[in-house]
Amino acid sequence: FRCKYASNPGLAALRPGLYSATPFGGSCVSVGGLFDSFEGLFDRPSPRRLNCHGPADDHAIAQHYPGMCKWVEFLASFLQDGIMPRDNYGDWCVPPESTHLIHSEDPDRKTAGALLGTAYFYRILSLVVRYAAILGKPDDAKRFGNLAEDVKLAFNNKFLNEKTHQYDNGTQTANVLPLAFGMVPKEHMKPVFENLVDNILVKNEGHIATGLVGGQWLLRVLSDFGRPDVAHTLATQTSYPSWGYMVEKGATTIWELWNGDTANPAMNSHNHLMLVGDLGIWFYEYVAGIRPDPDQPGFKHILLRPYPPTGLAPAKASHESLYGPIVSEWKIEDDTFHWKITVPPNTTATAYVPTTAGEDISEGGRPAHSRMGVRKTGDEDGVAVFQLEAGAYEFRSPFSRSTWRSDQQAYARCDTR
Repeated sequence: FRCKYASNPGLAALRPGLYSATPFGGSCVSVGGLFDSFEGLFDRPSPRRLNCHGPADDHAIAQHYPGMCKWVEFLASFLQDGIMPRDNYGDWCVPPESTHLIHSEDPDRKTAGALLGTAYFYRILSLVVRYAAILGKPDDAKRFGNLAEDVKLAFNNKFLNEKTHQYDNGTQTANVLPLAFGMVPKEHMKPVFENLVDNILVKNEGHIATGLVGGQWLLRVLSDFGRPDVAHTLATQTSYPSWGYMVEKGATTIWELWNGDTANPAMNSHNHLMLVGDLGIWFYEYVAGIRPDPDQPGFKHILLRPYPPTGLAPAKASHESLYGPIVSEWKIEDDTFHWKITVPPNTTATAYVPTTAGEDISEGGRPAHSRMGVRKTGDEDGVAVFQLEAGAYEFRSPFSRSTWRSDQQAYARCDTR
């Protein structure tokens, strides 16, 4: 697929005029997803590509980099004052106002196609800038980086309402994409995020209101900005619209429509994995906290950082890396966070131990700082940071859900996504 289409973007459209910058926008090549698949060689995995992470190898990127540049330059020809209008299907299948509709007819529920197209074009440009740096092409990195900054400026000038602190009409997708892609000006980051949370908890009463596009980032952004509890609310919701609603109605696969049990059967797939969004990623990377280090790919160095949401405990996950199993298992008992970790041979890890008293953390029943293979390197808001050699560890840390907060560093962290 990559060999055929990524190297020749002219093959990407079978019908004239059907070009899109969004990952579900109408072109034969799902551009956002295609570029993100290359990112998967170096950066965070989804469960679907978790096993693809081997030792760092830039061959695939080098092979298809010329095609990426052609595609970006081709899409750039459609820009109108920095805005990308190329979107056909929008945020596919947002929950409609009537359970019998396939698509919503309510403009307040829909996210503008130009917002989707521009946000994803900026995302694509950001990835190409990274690939250019990896391949030692500073002129390309500068050229595409300058274009990305122009696109971001135009995006904020057109869609950001500085008085209401929301993007365009304030849908969950309209706010989550610029937060996820690092497009929000720093001074607006917190209120835009608070608008997103308000939309979920108040306007939609704890329910998701995205389609295929916005749902790819929602739970991660909520957790990164310090509200894993809201992500947990969405993940465990059982009334319509939700993944739990599908389960309650007997689904064994993900539907294309949130209302797949009542909508018109004219377009109603019952096997549409894309609508699961980033739920699976959230389980592995946020609940269990297992993720690769983009600077040392393939799990040569492991980042371990669970986000224990209120209402969830215990949790356990493992990943079979090329070096052996990586395990994260935690529970909370008697105001203590218990965390068992396995770091496989020939690897190292950074562990972010959730705590409300970083100086009182133990490992293996003794003060953590005195244990072989464990080196404390600092404290961040709500976590103590340790460097680990290969081995099995069992941390215990003071932990109170009522006082533990993880959001003070969140806005700085997300600004670099």
